[in-house]
Amino acid sequence: MKYVLMFIETERFARQLEEMGELEQREAYEAVGRWFADNAAVITHHVHLAPVHTATTMRLDGAEPVVTDGPYIEGKEVVSGFAEVEVADLDEVLKLARSWPACPIVEIRPVS
Repeated sequence: MKYVLMFIETERFARQLEEMGELEQREAYEAVGRWFADNAAVITHHVHLAPVHTATTMRLDGAEPVVTDGPYIEGKEVVSGFAEVEVADLDEVLKLARSWPACPIVEIRPVS
């Protein structure tokens, strides 16, 4: 089965990352790199998204499309990246998500 793991960054996590020293930050990023390397056999695609302030949103529910700068909703949690994985079942993807070393929230969705 294919799933998408969306890595959700919180304001608190972003602050903690900013407050880290250079060595600590490097170690945190290396842990993420190791996670991707260790799980390369099941990861079919992954991407890190640009910061949320670079988003553009188009609303299509009115008479005319409305384009605005920024995310579709202001929030304390934002998707900072995602990985598509192919695994046997939900149990396997839950085990994979538990080992994620960075953002404190991982949303898991099956790909239909």
